[in-house]
Amino acid sequence: MASVTPDWQPTLRGERVTLRPIRADDPSSDLDAMHAAASDPAVWAQHSEKNRHERAVFERFFKGALECGGGLVIVDNATGRVIGSSRYYDWNPSDESVVIGYTYLERAHWGGGTNREVKALMIAHAFRFARTVWFHVSPGNARSQRALEKIGARFDREEMVPVGGVPSARMIYRVDRV
Repeated sequence: MASVTPDWQPTLRGERVTLRPIRADDPSSDLDAMHAAASDPAVWAQHSEKNRHERAVFERFFKGALECGGGLVIVDNATGRVIGSSRYYDWNPSDESVVIGYTYLERAHWGGGTNREVKALMIAHAFRFARTVWFHVSPGNARSQRALEKIGARFDREEMVPVGGVPSARMIYRVDRV
């Protein structure tokens, strides 16, 4: 399996949402749409970088999504609007693992199954290449921790993980391919 080159920017379609690569050729359109979805301070209240709703801070977040090679926008199938994003990062071909994270959704899409569908689509795609999918969650982000537990992710450990070049405490969850 390690000889296959993974595609970490697929287009994934579900019932509610479509995930597609962030457009690097015309990033301003995705930047504006993603920032509109991220502009509510409540979206970031439990994250380590609580001011990501601010345009300048969000632009750094967006740049990281472009640079990681796995940035995806989340599009609501009913409206065609960008409602959030997620990304694959830290692909490790030797142990066939990848991290899914930096996921956010507009508040209107909390608690109704959208996040579950996003994660299910991303995990199913990841398991084409990986044996383990990891998630890094801020210790104070109880909402994300509960959401991961609902999809069957297991808490593995707590460790310091570089976030924007700064070591940050993270709770590490995992889902293994069966």
